[in-house]
Amino acid sequence: MNAPLLEVQQVSRSFGDVRALDGVSLTIAENEFFALLGPSGCGKTTLLRSIAGFEHPDGGAVLLGGSDLLALPPNKRPVNLMFQSYALFPHLSVAANIGYGLKREKLPKAEIAQRVDEVLETVGLTAMAKRRPAQLSGGQRQRVALARAIVKRPRLLLLDEPLSALDRKVRAEMQLELKRLQHEVGITFVVVTHDQEEAMSMADRIAVLAGGRVQQVATPLELYRNPANLFVADFIGTSNLLPGPSAGQHLVVRPEDVRLVAPGAGRLDGTVADTQFQGGTSTVAVDVPGQAKPFLVTEHGATEAVRGTPVGLAWQHEVAVGEGLA
Repeated sequence: MNAPLLEVQQVSRSFGDVRALDGVSLTIAENEFFALLGPSGCGKTTLLRSIAGFEHPDGGAVLLGGSDLLALPPNKRPVNLMFQSYALFPHLSVAANIGYGLKREKLPKAEIAQRVDEVLETVGLTAMAKRRPAQLSGGQRQRVALARAIVKRPRLLLLDEPLSALDRKVRAEMQLELKRLQHEVGITFVVVTHDQEEAMSMADRIAVLAGGRVQQVATPLELYRNPANLFVADFIGTSNLLPGPSAGQHLVVRPEDVRLVAPGAGRLDGTVADTQFQGGTSTVAVDVPGQAKPFLVTEHGATEAVRGTPVGLAWQHEVAVGEGLA
């Protein structure tokens, strides 16, 4: 990991009786694409707003490059927050929207024009410079908001659910675009999302939060293959949960690690309840006696499984991603 840029140390924040952040500690590296991931109410947005300066923690410290960030007002922090709504000015052109913050800082007009032109090229909107936001698609408006944030050259860019307003196809395109831009501009990105697929596809590392606490910080692959607890195992990807070696413990098996075999030839037997074809793969749901939820199996291409057919479920013991998780 590169040198630490942001250090969050035992940060707590309460709203009345609700403990939004409960002793959160994180270290984020220079030039890292970092995701804060978790369900609604887990504390990820409160943490983001605390870093930006719109919330003040009850306790703990936040350091940027070793300096106390909490001592600075929001407008003095070398941090930029890109809002979920994009908040573009409808009466201004794309170029004027992007240069607005630089103009308020009273930078020379020639420098503003140069920096706006550079960032327009980076986000692929040079041809749209004179258009108004209403003349743009959702994906293009998202690019304008991003350009406005990075043109100020913050050391840290915070993104709050940046792709939530986009449709599925555009979201997938913008996930790739955000990753490309982050590498190109060399700014540390911290993105808040509740969408684990989004976090897994973009982030170098992910912090999974629940109940105001950090459950695990790891790379996407580590989270998927070595979850720290049952919450992470169930939240990241799709899981089949089985009773573990001791009471209250579980074994986690991923659907792609399971094979359909003849009844009696696997570890479990069941009956095919449903099949879904999703293009490159199929998902087979198998009802297993004693299991509250169907056991899921992922097969490449179209499946030959037929609803109502008895089947066996087989997997190698070593592919179980978590044993004894609680």
